[in-house]
Amino acid sequence: MKRDLTSSKCVIVVNGELPTGLILNAASVASLTLGQQVPELIGTDVKDADGDVHLGITFIPVPILKSTAEDIARIRREAAADPEAVVVGFSDLAQSCRTYDEYGERMATTSAEELTYASVGIFGTKKMVNRLTGSLPLMR
Repeated sequence: MKRDLTSSKCVIVVNGELPTGLILNAASVASLTLGQQVPELIGTDVKDADGDVHLGITFIPVPILKSTAEDIARIRREAAADPEAVVVGFSDLAQSCRTYDEYGERMATTSAEELTYASVGIFGTKKMVNRLTGSLPLMR
């Protein structure tokens, strides 16, 4: 499905109560997955004046916002209710796993209510994303 970037917005909301290293990890994981799920976000490679190639970057800004784990869970749940949204939840469970196999095994035995979120990445309409995240401060 080709998505219209002019009416879309992309944000990442991180749990600002985590240590800096875990915040950075949570934001990067959400960002990587959003880039894979929404390839239209990434532009083509460009060359500088010397002919060196620079890989494509995002067409639109991706602000990193902060909130609490409880609000992130609510935002994730509400965003996921929009069938056109792309929502990436990154939980403390995922953050604590050493391998992807371990992650899959542990998720299979964990209910959604048991998860605490380190971050959520959202791509969707500007209206929906603003409604859910418009009052959140930038991560500083």
